[in-house]
Amino acid sequence: MVEIKRLSSARDNFKSINSIIMRFPQFKEGLKNIRGAFEQYDEDSNGVIDLEELKRCLKKLQINLPEEEIEDIFHSCDIDGSEGIQFNEFIVLLCLIYLLKEPSSPHITSKMDSTQLETIFNTIIEVFLFLDKNGDGKLNKKDMINALNEAYPLERSPAHMTKSRIKEMDWDNNGEITFREFLFGFIKWVGIDMDEKGPPI
Repeated sequence: MVEIKRLSSARDNFKSINSIIMRFPQFKEGLKNIRGAFEQYDEDSNGVIDLEELKRCLKKLQINLPEEEIEDIFHSCDIDGSEGIQFNEFIVLLCLIYLLKEPSSPHITSKMDSTQLETIFNTIIEVFLFLDKNGDGKLNKKDMINALNEAYPLERSPAHMTKSRIKEMDWDNNGEITFREFLFGFIKWVGIDMDEKGPPI
């Protein structure tokens, strides 16, 4: 899916992992603005959006996807298998749908704050491209080590930190991190799923 945006994304917006970390407050603020939409489409206010609520949500957002595709996206974002999309899963779902939309068609953000969300989603894609050093559309241990250490080769990131960052994202332990896995890890780094409990570690 990242290939859809690969040609239009600038790889040079980030020079180091620190330049990404400096933007975390902006990412967090922009992504938290999605909460209003999440609460609106969580019709029974139970803290999750079920499949039927998602279908109605996409209809209101004027996103026309085949039912099969909606179900696929729903199940791929319902990481805990609870048959409901939680807030952090909803962010990932919106970003994936944004990537799936054809450039010529109205974006998912047409009924939400389009400029801000498009900017946030595009920047997240750029972060992924910065980390994807070999350009194969997946992150691996070597990519992550290179990205975490390239700005300060003499002050290498401790190995245990690099390892824990990789482990946070590589859920199936296959040594490769897909864009979807990256998204979940990234919003956790930014501090979204912690909400007001304090800054991410």
